[in-house]
This record gives sequence, structure tokens and C-alpha cells, in this order.
Amino acid sequence: MRTQVGIIGAGPAGLLLSHLLARRDIDSVVVENRSRDYVQARIRAGVLEQGTVDTLTEAGLGERLHREGMRHDGIYLQSPAGREHLDFPDLCGRSVWVYGQTEVVRDLVAARLAADRPTYFEVSDTTVHDTDSDRPRVTFVDADGRPRELVCDAVAGCDGFHGITRELLATATQQTWTRSYPYAWLGVLATVAPSTDELIYAWHPHGFALHSMRSEQVSRLYLQVDPGEDLTMWSDDRIWSELQTRLGVDGWALQTGPITDRSITAMRSFVSAPMRQGRLFLAGDAAHIVPPTGAKGLNLAVSDVVLLCDALTALVGEGRSELADAYSEVALKRVWRATHFSWWMTSMLHRTGDDFDARLQLSQLAYVTSSRAAAQSLAENYTGMPIR
Repeated sequence: MRTQVGIIGAGPAGLLLSHLLARRDIDSVVVENRSRDYVQARIRAGVLEQGTVDTLTEAGLGERLHREGMRHDGIYLQSPAGREHLDFPDLCGRSVWVYGQTEVVRDLVAARLAADRPTYFEVSDTTVHDTDSDRPRVTFVDADGRPRELVCDAVAGCDGFHGITRELLATATQQTWTRSYPYAWLGVLATVAPSTDELIYAWHPHGFALHSMRSEQVSRLYLQVDPGEDLTMWSDDRIWSELQTRLGVDGWALQTGPITDRSITAMRSFVSAPMRQGRLFLAGDAAHIVPPTGAKGLNLAVSDVVLLCDALTALVGEGRSELADAYSEVALKRVWRATHFSWWMTSMLHRTGDDFDARLQLSQLAYVTSSRAAAQSLAENYTGMPIR
């Protein structure tokens, strides 16, 4: 097969890239080792930055987002001193939307299938060849067991941290930076209306807690736990009791309901640079991971893809290489800003067991909720810096 861009990975980064390229008359083929049902069912991030919403809307993907998503104009920061609200439109003129990554992927898959553009799910033995040439190739075995070869002008690695493309850039010039955090999140989905109008980020002596949501009928909640925590030790009653303890304030009650999903997620930061080698380009989790505290993972993938779409349009559509040559440097500026913000939010809100750290955290929370300048900094980072 012949195409202009071969895309490895049918997550939000790969599918959005294929959609944006198609709108510029650039052909692509998407290959994914998981099934379509698996890709559409993965429970991931749920907060979209203003720039992400604008990108999806401008690309013709915002109809269901605006109908079913929930616009949020702020967050609550909570400590033993109380619960304070940050008003994003007042502070920075932007908002965020609660609309799960699962829903974003469903919209992208539906658009891809409606356009009848080639997407191969459940492939195996995927390999990328000749990335230093102007005709890189992707070989794979399709779901029916047939070997296939895809000849491209460029390849986009959108297959996540555990995918094949990231390791192809493990050369002498490649650098990686990592940080593992000494805590994890126990996350639950519950069939119960949210007990808050906007997200609550709570510092508590027992550890961090977050009240988020997926819809008007489904709540998403998190507890800070030890990375080695045994999930089987957490009954529904224990989870709800601890959430009430950490999130509770006078005059407010946490509504409980059936828990439909639970998991423990380790927390880490990871950045790999450069994000390009020859005609192979990385986007999303293939190049960077952030802890979920700052709600940046999916949004960083979208910003990568917007920049990469510009670069690939110029490279394979117009024969100009300047944007492709600058892609890694430009994308990494935003990656490092989001990585710092995610680290900062994580460090401010999670208990380490050290009382000195606790006093610093409480001082920082008091400053953010009392200083307009500090609140503006949080608001503009949380709602997202400009992509371009």
C-alpha cells in the first residue's frame, strides 16, 4: 500500500492526526494492535483545555462534545482551612470542559469510519523501516493474518509509552528525563450524580483526594494511596468513607452510589527528546508522560498533533521541511511547561509523610487562594497555554 503518512496507534493522538490531515487532503493509514472496542472503552482523562475544545470544534468534532460535555469555569482547592473557588474566566478568560477521553475517541473513530479512510485494528508484528530515508515503510500483519507493507512519506508514532516507535528513537542523541512519585491514585467510577458543580482538589492529612465527574449521572473520584496498595483491601464502604473524610467540609455531603470501576494508577513524569528522527515523528504518550493531577495528558497529545499536522502538511504536501525540522523543539517547549505544572500541582497536594513538606504545601495553597497573581498563574496553566 502507498500513503503519505503512516500512523501507528489509534488512540486520540493518532486518530486526531489522521482527521486533521484528511481535512488538508493529506492521505494516511492508521494501524492499531488493539481492537476497536478496546480502544473505545479505555477509561482515561476527562478534562479538556480550552485549546483542545477549540481544536475539536474547528475540526468538525465538537457537536456531541458541546451537547453532552460540561463546561467548567473553575475548580475548588481545599485544605483544612476550607474550600476556595478559583474563577477561570475572571482570572484568565478561559474555561475547561469535562468530556471523557473515551467519548473523544468514539467521536474520532466515528468520523474516521464515516469518511471510509483505512484503519487497521488488531494488527500484529508492526515494524517501522527506513526512517532515515524519504520512503519509510511500515510492515504489519492484519487481523485476518495477511502480511502488509505500507510505503509512506512520513510515519507518526502515536502508540503510547509502551509502543514500538519510542524505542526506535533510542539513539546516541536521545535524552530521557523521568521522575517516579512515591504515591499512586486509587480511582473509581460511580453511578451517582456528582456532589459538586466543579472539580474539588483536596489536601488532607490522610492524603490527597479529587472529586471529578464524567457526566451528570457518573462521578469520578480519586484517593492518594501507596503505589503498592492492594486494591482488594478497598471495599466500597471503605472507599466512600475515606472519600467523605478527605473531601468533607461543614454543610456539604458526598453522595454515594454503585462503584462500577476501580483501579490504581502509578504516578510518574517522563519526557523524551528529540521527538523526531528522520521521517519518524512522535506525538502524545510516546514522547512524554505526566501525572494526572494537572489534567494535561490528553491535552498535550492534542497540542502535539496540531503542531505535527502543520509540519507534515508542509513536508509531504508542499515539500517544505522547516516546520518538520522545528517540530520537536517547538512541541517540547509546551511539553516542559505542562510537565512543570503537573509536577507543581502534584507536589502541592500530595502528602509525603513529612511535616515540613506539609507546612510548605499548606502555605502554597493559602498563597494560591489569596493572591490573584498566583491564582492567575494556576488558571492559565490549567486551562492551557496557546498551542501555536
